[in-house]
Order: sequence, then structure tokens, then C-alpha cells
Amino acid sequence: MKVILQQDVRDHGKKGQMVEVSDGYARNYLFPRKLAIPATADAVNTMKLKEKARLRQIEEEKAKAQENAKKLEAVVVRIAAKAGEGGRLFGSVTNKDISDALKAQYDIDIEKSRIVIADPIKTYGPYEVKCRLGYEISGVIHLLITEAK
Repeated sequence: MKVILQQDVRDHGKKGQMVEVSDGYARNYLFPRKLAIPATADAVNTMKLKEKARLRQIEEEKAKAQENAKKLEAVVVRIAAKAGEGGRLFGSVTNKDISDALKAQYDIDIEKSRIVIADPIKTYGPYEVKCRLGYEISGVIHLLITEAK
């Protein structure tokens, strides 16, 4: 019997796949637990439409990530921070600070979890910070830490 899985099922497939299983397994296990539905013409059509929508969404997200990468090349994010003697900052500049500054200064919305800081930023000066934008697309944020007045 052909069924369309509604959830991942171990040893059979992932959500949204159409698989062949025995009649008893489908009737006694998959259907009562709402893990699958019968592969009728309507259900197959719906599955194909959902797959098309998912692929379209992935393409839109890739395009947005590439657009953000291009925007990041042209901007320099300035963050003012307080420091003590010798130019060492009180605390450090975090990925949340960088994300907030990008949003405020250039209206570029990047989640803080996507910003990767190799070493803590604890002094004034220019920095380059990597940013994983998704789908193997990455960008570089040019950062300038200045003294707060």
C-alpha cells in the first residue's frame, strides 16, 4: 500500500515522502497514530504543491541571503563603547551588539546567532567579522569600534 508520511518514521522515510508499506502496518500502526495518510490522487497533488511551495521558499531565502551579503560589503558598522586605561573596553562587543547596530544604522536584519566572532572584541579599532547567512552563503561585516563620549 502506498502512503504519504505525515511525520518522520524510522526505517521508512521522512515527512512528506510517499512510501510503500504493507497493508497491515499502514492500517494498524501508521493510520491510527496519524503518522501517514493513504496516497490518494488528492493527497499526492497536495504533496506536490507543498513541495513546490517549499522549494520556492528556499529560493527566496537564498536570494535574500545573497542580497544581504552584497549589502554587507558596502557598509561599515560603527559601535561606540566605553573603555578604561590603554583602550581596553569594559566588557566586550558581542554578536548581539553588532546585530542591533546593523539594524539601527543600515536596516539590515541579521540574527545574532548567524554572526561569528572568532576572538572577543575588547579594544578599539577596525575588525572584520564573519557572518553565516545560510545556504553556504557567508558575508563579512566591517566593524569599527570607537570611543563613547
